[in-house]
Amino acid sequence: MKTFIAIAAMALGLTTLQAQNTCETPQLKAGDVIKIASPSHATYSHINFPKSNFIIKRGGIANHKSLINKEVEVTEVKMENGCVAQIEVKLKDGKKFFNVVREVSIDVEDALAAGEIRLLKS
Repeated sequence: MKTFIAIAAMALGLTTLQAQNTCETPQLKAGDVIKIASPSHATYSHINFPKSNFIIKRGGIANHKSLINKEVEVTEVKMENGCVAQIEVKLKDGKKFFNVVREVSIDVEDALAAGEIRLLKS
């Protein structure tokens, strides 16, 4: 009985390990360019922009509509279980987001699923 439980646990562990290695997200690297699309709701859910009150206190303009169809460049890629989990991006033209922040982070898989970002053909 103990042998059966040990074998079942190993089989379950291998199945779980194989399931974790499949990546649904595209492989991105620093320097890749993506485009910000329109938000799926009133604001962007998976692009981690600062809150409006922070933008206004710093002297910026909290206008999310101005970001639609803007190209951004990937500056840093954070991996999780061998898959791209989160990326840091900056505006391709070198300006700041809302005239306040140089870089923002994006949850890649969720943002792609929601249609908040689009990958450009390389």
